[in-house]
Amino acid sequence: MPGTIKISERLIGADRPVFIIAEVGVNHNGDLGLAKRLVDAARDCGADAVKFQTWVTEKLVAPDARMAEYQVRNVGKQESQFAMLKRLELSHDAFREIKDYADACGLLFFSTPDEEDSADFLDKLGVPLFKIGSAEVTNLPFLQHVARKGKPIILSTGMSTLGEVEEAVQMVEGAGNHQLVLLHCVSDYPAQPQDCNLRAMDTLKEAFPYPVGFSDHTLGIDIAIAAVARGASVLEKHLTLDKAMPGPDHVMSLDAGEFAKMVRAIRTVEAALGTGRKQPAPAELGTKRVVQKAIVAARNVPAGRQLTREDLALRRTSGGLPARYMEVLIGRETKCPIMTHQMVSLDMLA
Repeated sequence: MPGTIKISERLIGADRPVFIIAEVGVNHNGDLGLAKRLVDAARDCGADAVKFQTWVTEKLVAPDARMAEYQVRNVGKQESQFAMLKRLELSHDAFREIKDYADACGLLFFSTPDEEDSADFLDKLGVPLFKIGSAEVTNLPFLQHVARKGKPIILSTGMSTLGEVEEAVQMVEGAGNHQLVLLHCVSDYPAQPQDCNLRAMDTLKEAFPYPVGFSDHTLGIDIAIAAVARGASVLEKHLTLDKAMPGPDHVMSLDAGEFAKMVRAIRTVEAALGTGRKQPAPAELGTKRVVQKAIVAARNVPAGRQLTREDLALRRTSGGLPARYMEVLIGRETKCPIMTHQMVSLDMLA
């Protein structure tokens, strides 16, 4: 059974409230004002945390690197990754301001560093944890660099085999860090439901002693809710103010209304999951008393009679001995008369 980890003042793991992350990512479009409005939206939607992405373009991508197919499709034009990312890059000063703003909103702020210098900056900024994207699962030196900072890590595992995830986990553990959450993920934007393979969360739970969640890139909220019902401890979903905005991720994000609806649904689902103990719910007890059958006299029975099956019947009453005691009563002698439809109790019998 996967354990729990502590992020700031929150315990993350099984039987704990789902940790819901509003993924801003690059949906701020490089605009500090829009970034703050997204923080407001995340707070108003009921998210637990708001997450960004932090990089220095020159340290992340070569000048001639091509855009991914989904980026071309979602942006609507072909340009270099460098040009696109440079346009979306936020400065360190901007991130300082965003963190202060999120702190004032009561939201936990963190970010995904895409290279070592950005990880160092975020560490000095005082983020309580690091999110590492799926692209870095096989980047073992980077994982080691981040893990050595001693802060919790949420690691997305899109595009990865179980063996690659195992190597990544071993690298983090080898750096002395055992504060880890693994997110199952499908790195397609938007991802198709038939590709989501939510049962892979079960595999991760069986393989590793860490909480498991889901980073959802599908359209809508159905798959996110299903992931929570299947036991996700963490749920990450993109948030935008307008799906029609230009940018690679807006089209597959949730707007504020949809995100709030998702949060409400997740809280309902996690409440419905319960403890796992099979026992009557308190709300059932009143119904149980009046619908479950009890043992009554099928006819007038005199004192001193040995009960037969024909003397007894099962009827709905407001109490009495349950039906399972029927065979126990047969052959017992009555100490007093019992009238037709009267409940039979043990103190009536010798």
